[in-house]
Amino acid sequence: MHAMVRSYSGKGAKEFADLIENRKADVEKVLRSVKGLVSYAMVRSKDGAFSVSVWQDKAGIDEVHKKAMEWIKENASATKVGAPTVSEGSVILHLK
Repeated sequence: MHAMVRSYSGKGAKEFADLIENRKADVEKVLRSVKGLVSYAMVRSKDGAFSVSVWQDKAGIDEVHKKAMEWIKENASATKVGAPTVSEGSVILHLK
């Protein structure tokens, strides 16, 4: 499994979190279009939001990241949110 954390903070991040909350169904459709979903969560933080994505392999993480960035460009540009801080790697422990 492979995981990615994308953190959104700074200008427009709170507005971005609001938009994601209001457009959950659209975001879910994009995420579920990528093969290998294990889990996904978008979390509101004090300064914006962060997502935690887990896919079966790195190819899934790469594809979902690309699709997420495209969706943001097409649907969230008005928030003026900056590019996320991204961390990714192989999962060494996963609990359900």
